[in-house]
Amino acid sequence: MDPAALRAQFPILEKFAYLNAGTDGPVPRAAHETVARELAAELEEGRGTVHFERRFELQDELRAGYAELLACAPGDLALTTSTSEGLGKVLGGMELGPGDEIVTSDEEHPGLIGPLIAARERGVAIRAVPVTELADAVGPRTTAVACSHVGWRSGLLAPEALADVGVPVILDGAQGIGAVPVDVAKLRCAAYAGAGQKWLCGADGTGMLYLAPDFRERVRAIAPAYTAFEDVTRGLESPLKPDVRRHDTPSLAREVVAFSVAALGVLRDADLSAVLARGPVLAATLAERLTAHGLTVAPRDHTTLVSWEDADPAASKARLAGAGVMVRDLPGTPLLRASVGAWTNEDDFERLLAAV
Repeated sequence: MDPAALRAQFPILEKFAYLNAGTDGPVPRAAHETVARELAAELEEGRGTVHFERRFELQDELRAGYAELLACAPGDLALTTSTSEGLGKVLGGMELGPGDEIVTSDEEHPGLIGPLIAARERGVAIRAVPVTELADAVGPRTTAVACSHVGWRSGLLAPEALADVGVPVILDGAQGIGAVPVDVAKLRCAAYAGAGQKWLCGADGTGMLYLAPDFRERVRAIAPAYTAFEDVTRGLESPLKPDVRRHDTPSLAREVVAFSVAALGVLRDADLSAVLARGPVLAATLAERLTAHGLTVAPRDHTTLVSWEDADPAASKARLAGAGVMVRDLPGTPLLRASVGAWTNEDDFERLLAAV
């Protein structure tokens, strides 16, 4: 890949050291232009048959792109609005209750904590342990493990031993897909939920949910809508789609999907495998430089997130923004977090280190 050519696709990088893709990725110029064209077509042509045909065409394209990144079949993947929606569909659709136990980590994102709380309100026991102890925590009462593939606070990876725990593993992939290589078969996970707006630089309100073929029948579709049906003409006898598409979110706007398709195209043109390889290497370099700068970097793995301790993270985030550096503070922790993508360069690091 040509890092300079990829970087040139993101206008925001001309102004800022943009280190916040773990929240929202930078917007590619091509996505902005694509949205403008789609909206113009809606304005001029109306929103009739051609409009809906275009919507479904774009959704098929986005589903195929997400499936490629997860190394799964398109029919094993639903389109959602977020990681959180996907996780909620799984934990809600499993119909868990008293007698069930979910093992999770003690540093999960609210996007998973919310569905876990909802499960607990149905009588499910939730047991939180340190990330490194997840596999060993699985016992006779454990129904499932639900945790992050890549931890949102510091970039720690879920233990590889989870592939062999013998119960369904449900992964929050918000900081995984588009940031590190993902192969759901090798992970041997039952479910993988991810976001489109972070490392894939897509639109807010896009995401995906993978369900393994041998697991999907355990997840009831809790809110099927029009596009979830194989045939909508049979009233209460109308069958749902036979695969994971039955879990598709009820509606995704044409221009929103087009945005994410175009953004994914930018990354594909740069060479997806190279994009996925470059980000973690750059992040490791930043971690080393922050340590050499005298800062305490949180334990991490070979991922794209780098967090370090700060006396007042919220104030420091605001101060860094004023210096043209966009990072994230992590509420409830003494940490600032930088998200390093394949579009990041040495100038961004120099700007951060000069301001930190």
